[in-house]
Amino acid sequence: MKITSYYPVIQTANVSETANFYQQYLRFKPVFTADWYVHLQSTLDEQVNLAILQFDHETIPPEAQKLTQGLILNFEVEDPDALYAEFQAANLPIVKPLCDEDFGQRHFIAKDPGGILLDIIKPIQPSAEFLKNYAEGAI
Repeated sequence: MKITSYYPVIQTANVSETANFYQQYLRFKPVFTADWYVHLQSTLDEQVNLAILQFDHETIPPEAQKLTQGLILNFEVEDPDALYAEFQAANLPIVKPLCDEDFGQRHFIAKDPGGILLDIIKPIQPSAEFLKNYAEGAI
């Protein structure tokens, strides 16, 4: 079986607010819009997709009608510093300030309107200690 696409679906109580957040701050555009579901595609790379779904929509089995929790979405970007400045200027909730990690990331962590964590990352050279943990050719 060949997987032809993959994207996360965030179950939220406020579809439009959540979709608007990703459009405004992470450069997504809607490619399908309903009051209960919005499919978003990056304006910079059409292979990057994200969906926003009303958590209690009838298409979701009753036992799964829950708000998404415990999820971290990683977004690798070219310039996390610029995005960090944008998030600060917009007074968005930042839960981990911009920093360099020895394991090979420059990043910060923020929250979307529903509380989903967004890890905004740029890969950087890892320390010698962490370099040994990478598969050959991964760096």
